[in-house]
Order: sequence, then C-alpha cells, then structure tokens
Amino acid sequence: MAERKPIESWLTDMDGVLIHEGVPIPGADAFIKKLRDTERPFLVLTNNSIYTARDLHARLARMGLDVPTENIWTSALATARFLDDQRPGGTAYVIGEAGLTTALHDIGYVLTDHDPDYVVLGETRTYSFEAMTKAVRLINAGARFICTNPDETGPSTEGPLPATGSVAALITKATGKDPYFAGKPNPLMMRTGLNAIGAHSETSAMIGDRMDTDVLAGLEAGMETFLVLTGLTTPADVDRYPFRPSTIVDSIADLVERI
Repeated sequence: MAERKPIESWLTDMDGVLIHEGVPIPGADAFIKKLRDTERPFLVLTNNSIYTARDLHARLARMGLDVPTENIWTSALATARFLDDQRPGGTAYVIGEAGLTTALHDIGYVLTDHDPDYVVLGETRTYSFEAMTKAVRLINAGARFICTNPDETGPSTEGPLPATGSVAALITKATGKDPYFAGKPNPLMMRTGLNAIGAHSETSAMIGDRMDTDVLAGLEAGMETFLVLTGLTTPADVDRYPFRPSTIVDSIADLVERI
C-alpha cells in the first residue's frame, strides 16, 4: 500500500469520540486544545441535525471543550450546502428542528408545504404522524426526497430511539421513493467539510466510533481513518465489515501525540 502523506487536518465525530451522553471522554479536551494550539485545520462532525453549530458550541463549552462555531459541521449544514448547489433559492417542506431550518433559511430557502421542490427530513425530538403524512403526499405529488442522515437509531439515557433513517424508511415504504442522504457515510459531507476548512483528503484524517458511518465516510472520501473504541463499536465488530479503518485506538487520548 502506498505510504500516506503526513496528516495536516483532522475531522472527528462528536458523540462516542469526544463526548458520551453529555460527558467529555477523557483526552477530548487535550485533543481539542492541541489542535487549536498548533493551529491545525479541524472539524467536529455530527450526523445529528437538531442543533445549530452555535448551539453545539455552547453545549460543548459547558463540558469544557472549546470548539469554535466555524469548526463544527453538521448533517444539516451539509444538506443545506448540497441543496444550495443543486437548486439555489428553492423551496422545501421540512421535518426537523432549528439546526435544519436555520441552515436552510441561511441559504435563502423558503420553507413551505405548498408545492415544494424538496421534502427534507431531519432529526426531531417528536416525529408527528401528521407531518409524515404530509411528507408522503408531497413526495407523491412530485417533491424530491432529501434526508439529512441515515442513522436508524439515536442514543438516549433510556436506550436507543428511532432516528431519521427509521422515519425515512417509513416514508419510502409509503411512497416507493428512496431519499438522498446528505450526511455520513455519504462522502459529500466529508468533502464539503474539507472544503470549508481548505483541507485536502490526502492529508486529512477522520476519527469515529462507527464503522458504518464514520470509517466508511472517511474511507470513501480518501482520508486516513481512525476507529476509537469509546462508542458503539467493539474490536469484534470490525471483522464483520468488508473494509477496515487505517488504525484502531482505545480512545481519542491516544491520538493527542499524533497532532
């Protein structure tokens, strides 16, 4: 295998890598501090589209992790960037929270339930049957179906919750139309993120706790990949996949010296 170039830029998932159920993972603060001290380009990524980058900056700051707003990249921002490129100034019917609606407003989209160009499905705390029914009817009438991310479940203190991918499957079953997923593992999210910080995949690394989203997205975007074992994946899980990360480490603390 060809030798990779030195890592100059870092992309890292948030949940399971930097934090777990609202608590920083040991080493996360040192990792972020070293990135900032060395002025390395970096992004903290999340497939969760509920929060704006500003919201996430404040949430991370309360946990002692100082991540500037411009260094946070969400599936909502990736979705908005994709729609702005595909159909500037368009219209959308949105199921989601402020993270998604704000991102679409910021690119000049009009949010409407009257003959929209797109139905955009994101994460929300309360999926409404009425809203899903409206989405089905609009897609059947010709609206294009976009989804922020394919995650089928999300974490909670009580256990897994149905997430965007599960609701998307319901709408697909009712319409016969598959959505276009903008978030991980779509390398689009990685490439638009890299562009946002002026980085190149050949000299960038992706850190994640999931094989099916983080590692796959980094791999398909041409990046070096690191799997941490502080989230959803165990060493035994890795062999179930037809691809592997570049490196497996116990936690983010093991990567501080790599910066």
